[in-house]
Amino acid sequence: MSRDVLDIDSYLARIGYDGPVGAPPTLETLGRIQMCHACSIPFENIDVLLGKQIKLEMADVQQKLIVDKRGGYCFEQNGLMLSVLETLEYEVVGLSGRVRVGRERDFTPPRTHLFAKVMLDGVPWLVDVGVGGMTPTRPLRMDTDEPQETLHDTRRIIQGEDSNGLARWFHQVLIGDDWQDVCEFSGEWMPQMDRGIGNWWTSTNPESKFRQNIMGAMAIADGSRHSLSTNQYVRRSAGVVLEKIDIATSEQMIRVLADRFGIELPADTVFGIEGL
Repeated sequence: MSRDVLDIDSYLARIGYDGPVGAPPTLETLGRIQMCHACSIPFENIDVLLGKQIKLEMADVQQKLIVDKRGGYCFEQNGLMLSVLETLEYEVVGLSGRVRVGRERDFTPPRTHLFAKVMLDGVPWLVDVGVGGMTPTRPLRMDTDEPQETLHDTRRIIQGEDSNGLARWFHQVLIGDDWQDVCEFSGEWMPQMDRGIGNWWTSTNPESKFRQNIMGAMAIADGSRHSLSTNQYVRRSAGVVLEKIDIATSEQMIRVLADRFGIELPADTVFGIEGL
């Protein structure tokens, strides 16, 4: 593979997409690719815990996520998606964001999230395949605050202001009766240099959650989701727990990663977290 050219056929085979991809770009194709990606390439941070460098060059991302059938986090996942959509001639740009899952509004998380904004017939759409268990499984309109149904949950995008009166938007998910923030963004472009800085902080700073926890997440085409958080694996659908596995050893973790996420690791892998 070239260092900077995407092998689109290998990518489509990896996610199991066999629909049309020719011009002109359509919302239907965009949505199907996003769903297939979210159900095929897991969100995970294993290499961060193993002390491996997270490389964002397209050849490295392709090798890991496509050839080696691994997963990754937002800079890898959405970096790949941006390249896919550019190759398929979508009008797309990578935007920066702050992940707000589990955070109160008075807390400011680092701007270490990358996602895609796609324009189709003058309408802006949010495409994000790299926000863990909160990854949306279809494009979301960015020009309305109305709720938007997906196979896995209900979403919306609302506008607000920060403490300085500057505009910001919140991508939210409906959990029970409550709207909870997934991420916030200002609409600022995230160039490759900024992605590199965010990737470095996320993967090397001891305070980064990616250095402190084992993470895994992947959508399932039946509307449920795989979720892994250090010592526990859960499969949920609409808030209902369908399966749960408590994990106490590295051997158990390796089996869960293989059986539920398709991630094959050496039998002697040691994660360095919670005795694993």
